[in-house]
Amino acid sequence: MGLRPAVFVDRDGTIIEERSYLADPEGVSLVPGTVSALSDLRAAGFPVVIVTNQSGIALGLYEERDYHAVAARLARVLDEAGVPPDGVQYCPHHPDVTGPCACRKPGTGMHRAAAADLGLDLAHSYYVGDKITDVLPALELGGRGILVRTGYGRDHEGDIPTGVGVADDLRAAADMILAEDAGTVTEVD
Repeated sequence: MGLRPAVFVDRDGTIIEERSYLADPEGVSLVPGTVSALSDLRAAGFPVVIVTNQSGIALGLYEERDYHAVAARLARVLDEAGVPPDGVQYCPHHPDVTGPCACRKPGTGMHRAAAADLGLDLAHSYYVGDKITDVLPALELGGRGILVRTGYGRDHEGDIPTGVGVADDLRAAADMILAEDAGTVTEVD
């Protein structure tokens, strides 16, 4: 079977409401339109992978177990809504504390790991998030970056590189993706 394009989606500020350094599972609240967006992307055959920088771990603001508790809560919420992600990748590093790493966005380590695990075509994938660092992997890997205006997106909109799209939220980004790829992605079992 050939490689499949995916949609790589940032977590905080894109899928869930932005909460600075979220460590409490009770703070998980989906951005409106998230469920329908993920449902439509999955129905079109796109694997959905959550990629999230979690520098609060390295900065000592919360522990890795706190990240996992929040991730488990989000997984339950998405599973109950019928839109579980195909993969989740996180980076616990911060360059000021742990030094440079390949996984922290805009690095592409998380994307490459997911591609190896799931058989993904990075050059034809989509990279969606509320920060420039979320969409920059598209410039290195190919594919298309889409900045959403939720979370920190409005603050970063004026700095987007050429070729990066802008959407109001994940729902609007999904609509852009589906319009661009109409008929080119097939359902994968």
